Amino acid sequence: MVLKKARQDKILDLVRRYEIETQEEMLLRLKECGYMVTQATVSRDIRELNLIKGISARGVYCYAVPQKKENTAHPFGNVMSDSVVSVDAAGNMAVIKTYPGLASAVAGYIDSQNLPEILGTIAGDDAVFIVVRDASRAGHFCEKIKMLLEK
Repeated sequence: MVLKKARQDKILDLVRRYEIETQEEMLLRLKECGYMVTQATVSRDIRELNLIKGISARGVYCYAVPQKKENTAHPFGNVMSDSVVSVDAAGNMAVIKTYPGLASAVAGYIDSQNLPEILGTIAGDDAVFIVVRDASRAGHFCEKIKMLLEK
């Protein structure tokens, strides 16, 4: 596993330094650096590293490292803003109403946040019941959700 990591790090370095147009060229560059690998291994590494082909300054297609998005979006995407109809608290419970069929996605998003004030969620078809540690935290949780929806 250490060799694979080192090889893939070298591939990333090569892609950043050179305009590598083909897997064969990548293979040759790796061999120049002392990595004796097959074309199949290079192909697999390219796929695992999610390398893309982009147009270079010279106008040729070559491998590139995809740019990381500045947006640190959650894997659930916009599930909250696209799904939630209303949010309200009653005692130590919060209730989130959603469009039909979307409650489990909203509950999954909330569960994934690992919020210390949340004891658990139960999702139906269009509602999520959230058990919060106490009534004051339930109100605060609802306010946080409402603020999230305004973004």
